[in-house]
Amino acid sequence: MRALLLDEELHFVEDYPTPSPPPGEALIRVEMAGICNTDLELVQGYMHFRGVPGHEFVGVVEHAPGAEAWEGQRVVGDINAACGVCATCRAGRHTHCPHRTTLGINGRDGALAEYLTLPVANLYAVPEGMPDEVAVFTEPLAAACEILEQVHVRPTDRVIVLGDGKLGLLCAQVLALTGCELTVIGRHAEKLDILARMGVATLHVERGATVKGLPLADVVVEATGHPDGYATSRALVRPRGTLVLKSTYHGALEAALTMAVVDEITLVGSRCGPLPAALRLLERSAVDVTALIEARYPFDAVLTAFAHAGRRGALKVLVDFTPPARPAGAS
Repeated sequence: MRALLLDEELHFVEDYPTPSPPPGEALIRVEMAGICNTDLELVQGYMHFRGVPGHEFVGVVEHAPGAEAWEGQRVVGDINAACGVCATCRAGRHTHCPHRTTLGINGRDGALAEYLTLPVANLYAVPEGMPDEVAVFTEPLAAACEILEQVHVRPTDRVIVLGDGKLGLLCAQVLALTGCELTVIGRHAEKLDILARMGVATLHVERGATVKGLPLADVVVEATGHPDGYATSRALVRPRGTLVLKSTYHGALEAALTMAVVDEITLVGSRCGPLPAALRLLERSAVDVTALIEARYPFDAVLTAFAHAGRRGALKVLVDFTPPARPAGAS
């Protein structure tokens, strides 16, 4: 099969082995995939990953031994393939299974190939009529929903989202559903305008400038994707407030933690989230994901797509595996 392969660098290959699903797993033909910042960080050395990257996808189940009812269904999937038998899994924390593999991130080839495999238990059917370019946002939207699984955000809370990238824009839309007093801080006026058109308060801050004039927040979500985001977000949260950390990146973070202790700040690491909730929000058009699509490339141009996604300030770049429609009358 054709695949994007990361070893020392990225390569487009034509003859990568098509995976064979082990017991309990399904073979999925990828229809569309998204490129996110984590994929870009993998190229920089994050998780020391080697293989096929990509974890945002929508596809069709081609083969599911022992679970044939899934065959032919359009699906998205939980990216964490857990063992299901360890103490962590039995306690209901499968996303933290110490034996897990993670699609396109750790120990498991991902979605930037024509086929992938995932456990049948990880699959969720895509509602009929939902376009692929909407369904492909299920995984990152679920990550945004995870904030509300972890933190009780009240309508009276002051909440700041720091970062106007792809994940920051999704987090903001999910948090806005709570009715909280929300402000999104970012460096890109054109991206903040997406939220402003939805009625979300925004603050444009130039690179290197200090955030001034905002009251301290009850909850701050750090979604900049940059190591310096922690210090900025920490300065925005009130004593005994909550700081939600969403960024992952290659390299170490230098953080002064003493005042986090003195101010009794609650630090919440936040990663993957509930896919069923994300699918419901998408089906109800409760969030606008199409506004985040910057470009769409055919799979044979995936290296160009990756380069585009790596541009400073780029929004979502999608990779389309479906062949273009043939013109009427073409032979």
